[in-house]
Amino acid sequence: MALANRRSRRPSIDIWPGFVDALAQLLMVIIFILLVFTAGQFFLADALSGRDKALKLLQQQVSELSDMLALERTANTDLRASTASLAAQLKAKESERDMLAARAEEAEKALAGEQQTSAAARAQVEQLTASVAALREQLARIAAALDLAEAKVRDQQTQLGDLGRQLNLALASKVEELARYRSEFFGRLREILGNRPDIRIVGDRFVFQSEVLFTQGSAELADTAKEQLDPVITALKEISQKIPPDINWVLRVDGHTDRRPIDTAEFPSNWELSTARAISVVRYAIAQGIPANRLVAAGFADKQPLDPGNSEDAYRRNRRIELKLTER
Repeated sequence: MALANRRSRRPSIDIWPGFVDALAQLLMVIIFILLVFTAGQFFLADALSGRDKALKLLQQQVSELSDMLALERTANTDLRASTASLAAQLKAKESERDMLAARAEEAEKALAGEQQTSAAARAQVEQLTASVAALREQLARIAAALDLAEAKVRDQQTQLGDLGRQLNLALASKVEELARYRSEFFGRLREILGNRPDIRIVGDRFVFQSEVLFTQGSAELADTAKEQLDPVITALKEISQKIPPDINWVLRVDGHTDRRPIDTAEFPSNWELSTARAISVVRYAIAQGIPANRLVAAGFADKQPLDPGNSEDAYRRNRRIELKLTER
């Protein structure tokens, strides 16, 4: 115990400061090493980056060189093809040259033969030239004759035009004169017949109702019909004596029916009935002394109605015989 007390009384040694200094120095060494390592890594990364760029550049150059090499190979192939084509063309040209040379020899031989016949050809050309000159003279004479003929034709055309105008004037004069006689003829009929409802004048036509002249479905003139026609024929005779012979006039007799169809053995349709009635009137006029060349018969069936209605009055008006004094 005494020994323990002595030990406790010895002075103690403090090692902590030295330990701290050692740690600080060790830390500084570590930091220095880290700085050196970091700098080394930076320079190493920079060196590696430059190497990658150089490697990419080299790869690009290698690619460009590959492309250029491919183009050169293509050009070389085209050049070989062109060379082969030119060689073939050269052979063809040589063959053509040989053919032309052969033809030239043949042409020289032919020329030698043609020279022998050139004198006869020249003589023929001179003869043809003389013939052409003679033909030209004949053509000149023919052209002069044609000019004269055309002048005559123009004169004749002018004369024909004048004659045509004169003829038109003469025809117009005759038409007007015939219209005057027609007016006189109708005026005379008005005086003779008076104002009868079944016999009337419509424009330039004298109209009989069919019932005045014919029975239903018949084309024969009744005795009473002849009595109705006699004044008309008498007036026509009087007027015809006044009409100059150079006026080519006719009395046209037109037959008309209503729209109701007829179908008998004698008249299969309204055409036959209307025509037969017109012919009956013409025949009676001829029998009474009217020249046949001054009469015309025509049938119109129901195709020229005066009244388009369907009443009995319309049918009655459409059944009629029309007389018209006109030019032929």
